[in-house]
Amino acid sequence: MKISKKDALMWFEFFAMLPEDQELMVKQQEIIYATFAQIEEAIDHRNDILMSEIKNLKTLKNRTYFVGNDSKFSKGCTSCLFGTGLSAIRKTNKCNIQCKFCYNYGELDDQPPIGEGMWEIGGTKFYEKDIDLLLSIHKKPTGVAYVYLEPFMEIEKYYGVIKKFKDAGVYQHMYTNGILATEENLKALGESGLDEIRFNLGASNCSDKVIENMKIAKKYIKSVGIETPMTPEFFEGFFEKKEAILDTKLDFMNCAELHLNENNIYNYSEENMYISRQGYISPIWSRELTLKFMKIADEEKWDLAVHDCSNHTKFARNLNLSNKEGKWFGASDYGCEFSRTPYEAFLPILRDDNFKFLTEEELPEGYKPGELIF
Repeated sequence: MKISKKDALMWFEFFAMLPEDQELMVKQQEIIYATFAQIEEAIDHRNDILMSEIKNLKTLKNRTYFVGNDSKFSKGCTSCLFGTGLSAIRKTNKCNIQCKFCYNYGELDDQPPIGEGMWEIGGTKFYEKDIDLLLSIHKKPTGVAYVYLEPFMEIEKYYGVIKKFKDAGVYQHMYTNGILATEENLKALGESGLDEIRFNLGASNCSDKVIENMKIAKKYIKSVGIETPMTPEFFEGFFEKKEAILDTKLDFMNCAELHLNENNIYNYSEENMYISRQGYISPIWSRELTLKFMKIADEEKWDLAVHDCSNHTKFARNLNLSNKEGKWFGASDYGCEFSRTPYEAFLPILRDDNFKFLTEEELPEGYKPGELIF
């Protein structure tokens, strides 16, 4: 069904007014999926044009795309896409800032603690002393990542655990906004054995202090990069300070396609959005900006790897992980993060006269207003 944009808007205005517990008829569900497909097809077409303009665009077996220095592509990302996935280690349930794109926006003070002296690995609670037992029983992962929320809130607690995984030969990377980093704690992380650190530079609005901390990190940690949701604010902020950022000699940039959940979507309620494979919901400008960013990096021959960490990449990541876990063919945890589809989120793009569907057809018989009966 190649539903027209006009008909899609009419139906979605209706769906947006329904009570949350309203069950939809099969034909209404078909209208919804047809609309999603029409929007996604148009977005893919626009992105394909942008990708065609990147002269030296590279791919990793079609799982993701990047430009630049192959040797500097994040080994943490390689582990995620080809190894045993993103094995998250959780400790800190607090953050020192609040970002509008954060998945925990508005709930940062309500994140449950892991527990005094404990770490969460694979959904299980461990003491540091238990990690030797874990490594002696389970097959060690290709890599682990320190996440949730800002590790530098209590970074001194991380050194011993990092050393244990280093001694076991496990590749380790850490996420941080970089604001609380210092030469002392960055040096300690490097000495403990951290292989890679990723600065969310957009979280600090490309702060000079964080840029300087990236430069310091490069003295002690082998692989230093940026991982930030690609937003208009970050795009603009980066190019205002491009020379200083590149002067840090960072190795890679992961330009994450911003996807939204029930916590942060209302910060972007007026933006044009699409849904990827009926899964992640994203503003359409996020990946567009990434591709424009990569084109500039390629043309200017930056000596780093710039990675298109898109919804496509995350879909591939989940397929790889389910395969490594021995799940059935086609199994994946990738899916929509909303308990109820936020139909109202798609009204701006359907009302945008500048956004066109590639092809349109009249609604089939039985799908027009007045022909569906509850």
